[in-house]
Amino acid sequence: MAADHWFEDLADHMGPAYLRYSFTKGTGQEVAFLVEELGLEPGMRVLDVGCGPGRHVNALAALGIETVGLDISQRFVDVGASAGVDGATFVRGDARAMAFDEEFDAAISLCQGAFGLGGPPQSLDPFNLDNDAAVLAGIWRALRPGGRVALTAFSAYFQVRWLEDHDRFDAATAVNHEPTEVRDEAGKAVPADLWTTCYTPRELRLLVERTGLDVADVWSVSPGAYARNPPDLEHHEFLVICRRSLADGPPGP
Repeated sequence: MAADHWFEDLADHMGPAYLRYSFTKGTGQEVAFLVEELGLEPGMRVLDVGCGPGRHVNALAALGIETVGLDISQRFVDVGASAGVDGATFVRGDARAMAFDEEFDAAISLCQGAFGLGGPPQSLDPFNLDNDAAVLAGIWRALRPGGRVALTAFSAYFQVRWLEDHDRFDAATAVNHEPTEVRDEAGKAVPADLWTTCYTPRELRLLVERTGLDVADVWSVSPGAYARNPPDLEHHEFLVICRRSLADGPPGP
């Protein structure tokens, strides 16, 4: 099967080794915060958009919350499913072209699993707005009226303040290009180019609300340390809490 996204080759190489990265170690704290913030209860149905190898999917399912994880990487889908957690389902799919229709009580998209990873600036969408808007529109359609969303995006403030020598941040598009390397389970490294779109809280509010979701809060968070921190310059990501209105129409243009 041909790759649909630049990240697929990296995911194929990393496989379960992705879960060795330090930013994946705070899953329990993140899930506990999201359960409270989104009002999740056993019996609810949650969609994880860009679920990667399924750490949040499996943790939520273990709490009795039926969770569907969607990722563009078949390798990550297979890794997530291999845990065999009851109530966890994994499907391979493109977050920019989801076909779910009012099936979920809540949705999450965390750690730039889908939102913010549209592609390099030489693509047809240099600002990545069309890609990210498509992800949001798919989430809107997937939710039942009143359904809530937790979505993270990398902070443009943090990126600029703590810019590293190897980072190549494009101020015009707010896309950061990071030449790096990734390793598989055996420790074999291959070169990798990571492209991440960074946002300010204002930009996130505008894009999310334009897609038809109502923003409740924007918090500053770091992996494994989710909390109700007002937007600042010190945390890696912004966490947007929003919902689909009880009575609304489809997203506008």
